Amino acid sequence: MDLAESLAHGLGVKLEIVPTAWPTLMPDLQAGKFDLAMGGITVTLDRAKTALFSAPVMRTGKAPIALCTNQARFGTLADIDRPGTRVITNPGGTNERFARANVKQAEIVVFPNNAAIFDELVAGRADVMMTDAVETRLQQKLHPELCAIHPDQPFDFSELAYLLPRDPVLKAWVDHWLHISTETGERARLTAKWLN
Repeated sequence: MDLAESLAHGLGVKLEIVPTAWPTLMPDLQAGKFDLAMGGITVTLDRAKTALFSAPVMRTGKAPIALCTNQARFGTLADIDRPGTRVITNPGGTNERFARANVKQAEIVVFPNNAAIFDELVAGRADVMMTDAVETRLQQKLHPELCAIHPDQPFDFSELAYLLPRDPVLKAWVDHWLHISTETGERARLTAKWLN
């Protein structure tokens, strides 16, 4: 939110937050329901077929998160993919795609509410989630019962960026804003506010 405010201020426009969800992210962008998507948007080749991405804002990958009392159980994909394990995921994005590609024996629980999905882990209705390593760090801060499991050594590689329509002028401006906010330390300062 802080970076969205900064970007809007730099453009000289008023920030308007438009809700979307992973299953409707790309159709909503193509329908012009929003001008850009910020946050944990994983750069994928499929998305790049119909949209542009800003310069990457973060390197990450999928890592597990679970109740701290269970973190020793879920260090590897083989540990996770066992009968009796409930792997929770949100629908329509790279988390679900990763779970479906790597989980064959454990139960995959698709939970539609991104805002409450980590509460399912806390309540014991799911055992583990695999999501972007940066999100595991944030969620362990927000939910002290949860522990990020080896976020510095994720299972795979990905990058996060801002998702934009196929507008090269807007992309160039966003990339320039990212460069300036990186060089001035604004991005690091605002990111640290949430992750440190």
